[in-house]
Amino acid sequence: MKKTRTVLIILLALFWLGLAAWAWVRTPDASSNWERRKLAQMPKITTNSLFSGTFMSDFESYTQDQFPLRNGFRRLKSEFHYFVLRELDNNGIALAGDQAFQLEYPLDQASVSHALKCFQSLYDTYLQDSTVYFALVPDKAYYLAAGNGYPAMDYVDLTAQIADGTPWATHIDLTGLLSADDYYATDTHWRQEKILPVAQAICKAMGAEVPGEFATNAVERPFTGVYYGQAALPMQPDTMYLLKSDLLDDCRVYDYETGETTAVYDMTKLDSKDLYDVYLSGARSLLTIENPNAATGRELIVFRDSFGSSMVPLLANDYAKVTLVDLRYIRSDYLGKFLDFHGQDVLFLYSTLLLNNSAAIK
Repeated sequence: MKKTRTVLIILLALFWLGLAAWAWVRTPDASSNWERRKLAQMPKITTNSLFSGTFMSDFESYTQDQFPLRNGFRRLKSEFHYFVLRELDNNGIALAGDQAFQLEYPLDQASVSHALKCFQSLYDTYLQDSTVYFALVPDKAYYLAAGNGYPAMDYVDLTAQIADGTPWATHIDLTGLLSADDYYATDTHWRQEKILPVAQAICKAMGAEVPGEFATNAVERPFTGVYYGQAALPMQPDTMYLLKSDLLDDCRVYDYETGETTAVYDMTKLDSKDLYDVYLSGARSLLTIENPNAATGRELIVFRDSFGSSMVPLLANDYAKVTLVDLRYIRSDYLGKFLDFHGQDVLFLYSTLLLNNSAAIK
């Protein structure tokens, strides 16, 4: 028995020594595909960093991020905490059946107020001659949190605060048109093939022709969304679908950042870290969709977050030109340098997740 214990101790020591040696000789990873973030790198040794203590804290972050077999250990830890200790969430991500969702609680009044101040400034500066609409996109927790025993944000208060802060907009209620199944199981975003009723409701409210017929095309590569890596729990990948039509095939998208013109669905993004980037090339500050087959000369400006990437193509049917603005990547006071505001229809399309974390809005 003593000999067996000694052998086990030696093997364990060799295992950890091997991991330590591996950690020193391996090339550090720049980022984590699982967690969708950059990883800490080896800090530089300077006199100031040594005496201030920042070197040791940065070195600790580096060793935690660059430890060999890190994803496997994260998975093991997550499964132990979730299935053995029966903790209700892991890294702020909860599961309800096969659906993962972020615990978004409580309502951050100051964050919503910041967003409303930005929107008011936009309206005062550019939009007083426009007809403005506002559609609030509920996150998955709206449908899953309270019913599964998790704390839920006060969505009633949030909706009221948005309505009171934007009296110049016509508000379009989307909550009754969606359910948890209309979102990807492993991601925060809604599924494009599920949101046609939402697109139809928005178009109807704006007095535009509702979307026509679409072909539903599956993307071959499995989609593992942002929650897949953050939760580090066993989940099945999603299947992504693209809604296609002759009208969308003829549309052209101009990217103000690159100066390039692309299609509505950017198939070069099939190899990107985030497959959702196929929709309108992902995160972009300023895009314009030109629709040569529009029945009218109407124009639409959409202030949006990432939910708009898969929704806005479905709104283009009746508009000759649709401009998408993401205020996380461009300051509102710069817009006049790029856009000519002349009374276009305007839609604010924002998720509750962003409004409750609106520091990114410039």
